[in-house]
Amino acid sequence: MVEELAQVDEAVDACLDASAWSLGEQELIAALDATHRLAQRLVALQLTLVRELDGRGTARAQGASSTTVWLRERLRLTIPAARRLVDLAAALDNGRNDGARQALAHGAITAEQARVITDTVTTVHSAAGAAVADKATGVLVEWAGQFDPTLLRRMSTRILDHVAPDAADAAAKAALDAAARRADRDRHLTVSEQTDGRLRLTGTLDAETAGLLRAAIDPLSGPAGPDDTRTPGQRRHDALADVCRLALRTGDLPANGGEPAQIVVTTGYDSLSQQLGAGALDTGLALTPQTVRRLACDAAILPAVLGGVGQPLDVGRQRRLITGSLRRALVLRDRGCAFPGCDRPPRWCDAHHIRHWVDGGSTSLTNAVLLCGYHHRHIHQGEWTVRLGSDGRPMFVPPAWLDPNQIPRRNHYHRRN
Repeated sequence: MVEELAQVDEAVDACLDASAWSLGEQELIAALDATHRLAQRLVALQLTLVRELDGRGTARAQGASSTTVWLRERLRLTIPAARRLVDLAAALDNGRNDGARQALAHGAITAEQARVITDTVTTVHSAAGAAVADKATGVLVEWAGQFDPTLLRRMSTRILDHVAPDAADAAAKAALDAAARRADRDRHLTVSEQTDGRLRLTGTLDAETAGLLRAAIDPLSGPAGPDDTRTPGQRRHDALADVCRLALRTGDLPANGGEPAQIVVTTGYDSLSQQLGAGALDTGLALTPQTVRRLACDAAILPAVLGGVGQPLDVGRQRRLITGSLRRALVLRDRGCAFPGCDRPPRWCDAHHIRHWVDGGSTSLTNAVLLCGYHHRHIHQGEWTVRLGSDGRPMFVPPAWLDPNQIPRRNHYHRRN
């Protein structure tokens, strides 16, 4: 198969070298149609490979917590995009969606249309049986030749009116239940750090959470007065900040990795020895001196002093427990699960002894690393080894069967360098 794909690659190279400007309009349209059809066929092949790799457990064998996470690292996808690949690959392989799988393999439908068809057919199968589901597949594939995924999903909600009118009413309820399950499955919130220290929020909220969010921020989103020049988007931003401040002040938030919810501001030793200047949160987001001073008036700040190479020298603490201080130092250094390819935040992580305590390992920053629950178990049960590099940051050496050269790997998700 790899050789055949290499031939396809060479054919694409030849097309890329050709001059598109020399083609007539009809030839351009024909070429566009051909590339679109070929792209869908390659997606069908990709889904077949994803399904096989998922079934073999390749991702977990290589240290990833799931095939979705492994695909993100391997193909440089977002988590939602990788999850959609895994889910669609499973749906097309369940025996009820042969029609959709064949249509995608022939380039007759797109992957998004295939997702709509598999979701619908699953609902129809549970409501009216396999025979009606097969009939629904044929109708949906035919409709896919005329309608984009959004219109196709809208029309699919009444598919039984066309293929099994007697079962339509019962299936309508099943469709609503399926829509609720999809909403539950697709709910997510992504927090992406920008290059200038800001965060970008994207996501999809289910109906209940959307109602909660609106109820919380709408009262705080109105203009503060006639002189308020903020845009509606800026007012909503400030309202969300107010809600977060209110939540922190309640004291009712759960512990975060064994610590109370709190703000930690880091600063360099030179800045501290002179005066409190610019700082940064323990997540790495930069703060201006004015922001630091304002936070100091509004919240209990734990000062964390860093040396010239960015290593924690001393960490302020609210209680006399070495575990609390050490954990905060680990968060400052690792910023989340340190295993390569993992993006899980500090609150999901355990502190792992690089050299086990029962073997004489010390409970210290130089003998500790943050690992999420999955990778903590993986390190104890697998053949990966951990050590600190010359810069004091964790390095993970893969087993020889995975990388014969055993080149150390690092996590790049929690820092920019």
